Amino acid sequence: MSSTQTTALVIILLYMAATVAIGLIVSRRKQSKASQQSNDDFLMASKSLGPVVLAATLFAANTGGASTTGIATNVYTYGLSACWYVIAAGIGFVLVSFIAPYFRKAQANTVPEIISKRYGKASHIFTAFTSIAALFMATGAQIIATASIINVVTGLSFQTAAIVTTVVVIIYTMVGGFKSVTAANMMHVIFITVGMTIAMFIMVNNSAVGGFGALFEKAKAVSAENGNGLDLLSMTKIGLPTIIGYVAMYFMTFPTGQEIVQTYCSAKTGKAAMTGSIIAGVLSAVYAIVPAVIGLLAYTCIDGFAAGGAQKNALAEATIRFSPSIVAGLVLAAIVAATMSSASGNMIGTATMFTNDIFTPYINKGKKDDQKEMWISRVTMVVVGAVGLTVALTASNIISVMMGAFALRSAGPFAAFICGIFYKNVTQRAGFISIVTGTVVAAVWIYVLHTPLGLSAMVPGGIAAFIAIFLFSYLDRKMGVAPAPAIKFDEE
Repeated sequence: MSSTQTTALVIILLYMAATVAIGLIVSRRKQSKASQQSNDDFLMASKSLGPVVLAATLFAANTGGASTTGIATNVYTYGLSACWYVIAAGIGFVLVSFIAPYFRKAQANTVPEIISKRYGKASHIFTAFTSIAALFMATGAQIIATASIINVVTGLSFQTAAIVTTVVVIIYTMVGGFKSVTAANMMHVIFITVGMTIAMFIMVNNSAVGGFGALFEKAKAVSAENGNGLDLLSMTKIGLPTIIGYVAMYFMTFPTGQEIVQTYCSAKTGKAAMTGSIIAGVLSAVYAIVPAVIGLLAYTCIDGFAAGGAQKNALAEATIRFSPSIVAGLVLAAIVAATMSSASGNMIGTATMFTNDIFTPYINKGKKDDQKEMWISRVTMVVVGAVGLTVALTASNIISVMMGAFALRSAGPFAAFICGIFYKNVTQRAGFISIVTGTVVAAVWIYVLHTPLGLSAMVPGGIAAFIAIFLFSYLDRKMGVAPAPAIKFDEE
């Protein structure tokens, strides 16, 4: 390894060690305050998150490999407009902020539990299993992203990097629970936003680049020389339909993604959930340009790089070439922070769903047993890590894995969730049929039709789910079937 690679590896390992240390410290502090910690405290941070910590947790949970290395890679295809992928997430957070208080007031900890309050046992079980399967896939995707970065930059084998990543995430998540994750996420956000932004300015002002003016001039020249429709500076090339699709995707996945919903449910109040969501949205939108500019550096200032087409190591290559070794290590640690925080959110979300939606109601016959549930939660985290590692070692395309996970968890439940809150005439049977229909249509769209037109499976799946829920609710009411009982919300 070169000196830069060695320095980067040391910084990444120190970062991982700091992350585990935070988990241990938070866990011990919690134990010192109470002799016995409930499973809800462990998994839901005692519903104590204020808007700032909640915003940091939302941002860190959503900012993974696709939002960092993925954007830098896609600058070749879409120019700077690749950043719309994360800007759309920011818009999604702002839109979801209007329904965020309902998560906190629903007296529930998981998406399936909220679904069950309106649609009953069948919908509860089906949503729980599809949501858990989706988080298995999403965890694997984040392990792929983290291990790929460590592999490219340090020379460690992908398999070794994947195993190390999995072990670290399991340890710090398992030891401290959601409070340790939220505490570590504050560090993640600082590394991701402040660290990468400072590094971007350092790289742009490298003598080989010459500042923003020179970078943009070189980008114009490279675009003209390359041809093939290359437009590295475009902020519109990605197209309005794709941008609208991204916004719709996030608006559908945030209310049905356990790692996001769990954060909203952990808020102190409904107002804190709304405010935190808006802050996360603004932070995401502002941050989005940073990885795009770093990708622009790679395609513009590395000789022959753009001629090779879209390259997954664009961010890492630019960082290694145009920043001092310590800065390079900090940037790469920031990317590791993004992917690890997403993986930990997925892991603890799965544990929450398994204990709340499968173990307690169906295996333990509805009996609450905190000690047993704590043990089950930790075992579940290990299982999630193992399955996620298997996915990482057998799959290679992070985007396809994530899109499959999004479709599984969102296409079916989204219509049922929205109608469960706002549509008083919905029926239990219609809700269940809608959830199954949306999920099946999305699965067929991906795995049988192979995503025709490049259209996200959540669009046809979501449309089919809405049609099903309104149609069958109408038919049920014509037959005299009463609407499903309304969800009762806490008043704050």
